[in-house]
This record gives sequence, structure tokens and C-alpha cells, in this order.
Amino acid sequence: MPMFVLMTRLSPNALHDAPSRRATGRDWLHKVKATCPGVKWLAHYAILGPYDFMDIYEAPDVETAHRVSIISRAEGAVSAESWQALPYDSFLKLLDEVEGK
Repeated sequence: MPMFVLMTRLSPNALHDAPSRRATGRDWLHKVKATCPGVKWLAHYAILGPYDFMDIYEAPDVETAHRVSIISRAEGAVSAESWQALPYDSFLKLLDEVEGK
């Protein structure tokens, strides 16, 4: 199944109330699970830098990954970017194929 990385940035006001943040996060996850039942969550991180959160997940197709991003934006994310990811070993196999090895 294709793998994706969701990079999310919230408004500064969304990060000042831990109980509210927990409830919003649970609501978001419930909506994603209901709308995108084929998504398998692999990891969820709070991060430093231009984004607040990074989620790694598998989705059956790119349209489902779009749905995850759309739900994130609809639920208050200032930005939500989904990037398709390829495990490094798979990348090396492709590299070998391209080089004819």
C-alpha cells in the first residue's frame, strides 16, 4: 500500500489549551477513520520547525491521501501537506532497475 507523510501546521491559538487540543485531535482522527477506512496509521509526532505535527500512514490510493489532507484543513489546520514516501530499500531496488543492474 502506498505510504504518505502528512505535515500539519496549526494556528498559534490552537496550541495553548491541552484539553481542547486533545479533543480536537480525537475528533479529527474519528472523521478520518470514518471517511478513509483504508488508512493505516504508522506514526504520529509533534515536531519542531515550520510544522507542528507529522503523521506517517498508508493509504490505498492518492485520492484517499487527498481526503486526509482535506479533512485536516477542514478541521482547522492552517496548512496540511501530504507527501508520498517510498521506503529506502524500495528506492534502492528502483535505482538498481534504472541502472540496469
